[in-house]
Amino acid sequence: MAYRPELIGGHLGLDLVNTVAWRLDAGRTVDRFAELANVERWLLAAGVSSGEPVTARLRDDLVTAREVAYDVLARLAVGGQATRAAIDALHGLIAGVVGSASVEVDPFGWRADDVAGAVRLAVWRLFEDEDLGRLRQCGDEGCGWLFLDRSKNGSRRWCSSGDCGNRARARRHYERARGGTTA
Repeated sequence: MAYRPELIGGHLGLDLVNTVAWRLDAGRTVDRFAELANVERWLLAAGVSSGEPVTARLRDDLVTAREVAYDVLARLAVGGQATRAAIDALHGLIAGVVGSASVEVDPFGWRADDVAGAVRLAVWRLFEDEDLGRLRQCGDEGCGWLFLDRSKNGSRRWCSSGDCGNRARARRHYERARGGTTA
């Protein structure tokens, strides 16, 4: 079955880090960018495709941006602090793209010359524009996907209520039916 990107993070930078499925479960981890065709599907779904063929170099640039962003964001999502090394890597990622980006007047904003640069600018915008106090990690212990909790009361627990949320509800139901306790 062909990969269908799920853009549930609430921001392009988060959707980028979510291209690794089951990140916290080593036995199930899947890097969706392992295949160039999947990178192309993701770029199209995310609205940043240039229409040019996806190369291994572009994929590698996106994977680097993804992992640098994840190293910082994953810690923030669970109330921790990023390491100095992770922050320095993020600074390098952002400084490199901002230094080479142009400023457009109509509509006003930063523009990168290439797709990888556009995605790195999106990562920068995530840190600049979003309330990272609303950043969450999916409540499924193996998932690891990140999202912005835009719910009114800040109570979103799952990357997807229909996926990880349903699994958790089914697990609780099964435990109740067996007479076990719920976690």
